Amino acid sequence: MTNTADSGGPILLLAEDDQRVRESLERALRFEGYQVHTATDGGEALELVTEVQPDVIVLDVMMPVVDGLATCRRLREKGIRTPVLMLTARHEVADRVAGLDAGADDYLVKPFDLEELLARLRALVRRGTVVEAETTILEVGDLALDLDRREVRRAGQAVELTKTEFELLALLMHNAGIVLTREVIYERIWGFDFETNSKSLDVYIGYLRRKTELEGTSRLIHTVRGVGYTVRES
Repeated sequence: MTNTADSGGPILLLAEDDQRVRESLERALRFEGYQVHTATDGGEALELVTEVQPDVIVLDVMMPVVDGLATCRRLREKGIRTPVLMLTARHEVADRVAGLDAGADDYLVKPFDLEELLARLRALVRRGTVVEAETTILEVGDLALDLDRREVRRAGQAVELTKTEFELLALLMHNAGIVLTREVIYERIWGFDFETNSKSLDVYIGYLRRKTELEGTSRLIHTVRGVGYTVRES
């Protein structure tokens, strides 16, 4: 089943087998200006992807025929890089990590707040614009990160980073201007929850600041006290 709006907004593919949830989300997303196409299972979603060419995909994990995890893996195997948001009713960290390992860009645990879903979708659509343009270089001010070459430069000068430092900086720059919470960063970079008093993230942020804040350059990695971190020009 597919439904299309003529809003001219971002194209969104929603795969959800629960009719009540699917129709409720469809109405809310259309109201926000999305052109919504719906599927009742992963198999149908896979067929629709090439037809509708969505800007963002929302997959429920527990679906018949082909579940959300398998659907996401097949998308990535086909080379489809469209941002994927996974919806799951499971709260366990292992289940959320499984979604990220399958290739999902983000996840949201049911029940969720509609405003949070919309905010995450806006971020994914912005990120997808970078992918769609086949841009492999992320830039914030005079800081540039090349995803393919795994190189970082600040004001034209090479910056040597470890694997974890590079991935952390790439995550922040993918979401430039957006404050990422500590919990989200830990799960995206390390793949599991740390104790709330863990200082590992702060240590790596310190490493990145020392390496990217060259003499005479401004601060780009900012702390939002009590929330998390963001990359933006001052």
